[in-house]
Amino acid sequence: MCKLCWSLVVLLLIAVGGAVYKFGISGSTVTASDGRTAIVLEPGERDLVLAEMRAFLEAVQAIVEGAVEEDSQRIAAAARRVGAEAQQAVPASLMGKLPLGFKQMGLDTHRRFDRLALDAEQFGDPEASLKQLSELMRNCVACHSAFRLDTAPSGD
Repeated sequence: MCKLCWSLVVLLLIAVGGAVYKFGISGSTVTASDGRTAIVLEPGERDLVLAEMRAFLEAVQAIVEGAVEEDSQRIAAAARRVGAEAQQAVPASLMGKLPLGFKQMGLDTHRRFDRLALDAEQFGDPEASLKQLSELMRNCVACHSAFRLDTAPSGD
C-alpha cells in the first residue's frame, strides 16, 4: 500500500513540475525562422501584447517631449501610465503562454517606468530621466531581439 502512495506522490510531483515548466517557464513557444523565440498566441492575445508595446512607445515619446520641455510632471505622468499598474490588465491565461524571460523583461520594464516616474517627481531632472529612459529601453531592444509574436494557426 505504501508503494502505491509513493508512486502516486511521484506521479503527482512530475505532473505539477511539468505544468510549472509549461506555464511558468517555457510558455507557448517555438523557434522562429529568424532564430528568435516565437511566442504563439491567439489573435486577441497578440493584439493585447502589441497594444501594451505601443503604450510603451507612446510613453517614451511623451517622456522625451517632456524632457525637451523640461516638464518633469509630464515625464512622471507618461511613465506612470505604463508602470506596474498597467500590467494588471493581462489575463492569467495569457501570462501562462509567455516564456519566463519575456515575463521577466516585461515586469522589469514596468518597474523601471515606475522608478522613472518617482524620480522625475522627486528630483525634477529631465536629463536624469532621459538617462533612465535610455537604460530602460535596453529591455525593449533585448526583448525584440529575442522574441517575436506569432498567432496560432486557425483550426479551419
